[in-house]
Amino acid sequence: MTSSHQGTRVASGEQLVLATLIGGVGNHVGAWRRLNSRVEEKYDLSLFTDVVRWAESAKLHAVFLADTVRLDAESLRTQPFAGLEPVTLLSALAAVTEHIGLIGSISTTFSEPYNVARQLASLDHLSRGRAGWNLVTSAYGEENFGVELPPHAERYERGAEFAQVLCELFDSWDADAIRIDREAGVYADPDRVHRIDHRGKHFSVQGPLNVARPPQGRPIIAQAGSSDHGQAVGARYADLVFTTGRTTVEDGARFYRSLKTRVVAAGRSADEVKVLPGVSPIIGETEAQARAFEKELNGYIDFDDGRVRLSRQLAGIDLSDLELDEPIPAERLPAESAVQGRRSRYGVYLDLIAEGWTLRRLIEWEVSSAGHFVPVGDPEQIADLLLGRFEAHSADGYILLPSFLPEGLQLLTDAVVPILQERGAFHTEYADGDLRDSLGLPPVVSSRDRDLVDARSRS
Repeated sequence: MTSSHQGTRVASGEQLVLATLIGGVGNHVGAWRRLNSRVEEKYDLSLFTDVVRWAESAKLHAVFLADTVRLDAESLRTQPFAGLEPVTLLSALAAVTEHIGLIGSISTTFSEPYNVARQLASLDHLSRGRAGWNLVTSAYGEENFGVELPPHAERYERGAEFAQVLCELFDSWDADAIRIDREAGVYADPDRVHRIDHRGKHFSVQGPLNVARPPQGRPIIAQAGSSDHGQAVGARYADLVFTTGRTTVEDGARFYRSLKTRVVAAGRSADEVKVLPGVSPIIGETEAQARAFEKELNGYIDFDDGRVRLSRQLAGIDLSDLELDEPIPAERLPAESAVQGRRSRYGVYLDLIAEGWTLRRLIEWEVSSAGHFVPVGDPEQIADLLLGRFEAHSADGYILLPSFLPEGLQLLTDAVVPILQERGAFHTEYADGDLRDSLGLPPVVSSRDRDLVDARSRS
């Protein structure tokens, strides 16, 4: 499709931000059973090296690693859930890539900010400014840390303070603190390395950080909660907001407007935060081939296991007495406000149940999507869909979650991305500089420099 088909956003020079999830062998839980899934290499760096290089060859902005801090051993019977720790893997991938961003999830509920700041600053240095952190508050895992899971609101309160401490720690080194004056014997100016003396409800941190200021000033912060509390944290601290792939354009546009309004209310420009819903496409060279892939993947579904997975998403309600082709009675479900974990995703399920979706259809959607939008089609159809939602201000880009690997990602990078580039909707080369430059985000101004500017403007 030529530029004559461009929408308003593309015609004005706006382009998509695209990242991809790389942590497994495909977003569909049955993907590992395909003969060429490479599931045997799930703990082998060569698999991840191949995947991240495919993504980089297509000029994707970033790769993204999800994470969890618990394991239900029974789930391993049917799914390869366990995986590598994100910062460790991303550090290895930094050595085999040059441009692509490296974003990993770290829990604010079960981590301490000083350690996380050290990890992220180190990754940013090793990757020459390509590190990112996906802030998650964790709905599970308390049994591995000897604590009770805090309520939803408290987890986000802690998450916000956690992000604030990280920003203060990254700012604890001035950009020109390192002097390296061999003749005078001065490595750094200690007057340009500062304590932060943070004293808050959840954290007491003296500082300074024992890693020099990151090349980006601050690694990219992503945030993955769409509830009211999640949006509040994202609006204040995030550069990228990951969200579930809303089932309709209108639903996505409502979330987009809500988040951007909060960003402006937090004193930031709406363009400083990119909204990236998850999309898990099933792509074929033709629509018929894509439908065949969908049928193959759904043929691997274990519906007994699917009931368990779906029950977890629905606040643990009992589904054992329902027939597969029976709808879930809405009266069994607690209100969204009563749910303590993954509240925004739960709201999506409530909407689908209200539409009368059967248990079978919900299980198929859960195991194929993990709550994200699952379009099925050929490369042209997928490109049309991605651009349509972009033009409708339902997204600034996407987290691409290929339903199966490796072909699913290769079809995205080799077939869909060139269509987007031909239409002027996606860049053909990486921007010079760091990940922040690649994403079109403004440079970080340290709080100390900002205070100086404010003081001068008042004098």
